[in-house]
Amino acid sequence: MNVAVCVKQIPDTAMPPALDPRDHTLVREGKLIMDESDSYGVEMGLQLVEVAGGGEVSLVSMAPNSATSGLRTALATGAVKAILVSDPVLAGSDALGTAKVLAAAIARLGPDLVLAGTESTDGYVGTTPVQVAELLGWPSVSFAKHVEISDGLLRVQRQTEAGYEEVTCPLPAVVTVTSGVVEPRYPSFKGIAAAKSKPVEELTVADLGLDPSQVGFAGARQQVISVEAAEARAAGEIVVDKGDAHERVLGFLEQLKIL
Repeated sequence: MNVAVCVKQIPDTAMPPALDPRDHTLVREGKLIMDESDSYGVEMGLQLVEVAGGGEVSLVSMAPNSATSGLRTALATGAVKAILVSDPVLAGSDALGTAKVLAAAIARLGPDLVLAGTESTDGYVGTTPVQVAELLGWPSVSFAKHVEISDGLLRVQRQTEAGYEEVTCPLPAVVTVTSGVVEPRYPSFKGIAAAKSKPVEELTVADLGLDPSQVGFAGARQQVISVEAAEARAAGEIVVDKGDAHERVLGFLEQLKIL
């Protein structure tokens, strides 16, 4: 059972985010960390391999400046290797451009299953994993709360607002994992030490056989034209209850066309 997990490396969420004033993209300099939403995919992958009694978990990531700090965290928990795609021409890639890169890297691994978070903490787009599945020609299942594999089939409990759906599909497939459905393990001291020597294959767009015009700013189908600060929140109205406060509230709701 070989599982590939998409791991996004993002700026430390404990620090205020910054936008590049030239192109309005997120500044991704300095140390990057593993997106918390992807830690659930890593843990679920490790558990599936353990249940299967064999196989391995590999990581796939796209990040600037040859960043591997977030990958090393995932490698320290039990993943065995990683592919990092790092290339200056990837700057400005939209969700589809990112999906093209990840799909090409995943194809090199040939896994039985691909896991990913439902959406990244720094983007909240939530479409990339499904686009990866479409590019690979594989089925996709989103918002998984439980995953198991039996008789060569993938069985997923897909979380919904009313409960969950039971979905069955063939492998290989792409599955997005809902945050909080498993408890990510902490890296041990031994795991941290071992992660330093685990292989991370760094590739470029050319290595993947992709046309540079399909990715980065050149291939992006959306562009941020301008960014403005949110308006300051206006002071609210204080209503002193003199026995008619409910009428004021009802009038306010009617004005908003809520009632």
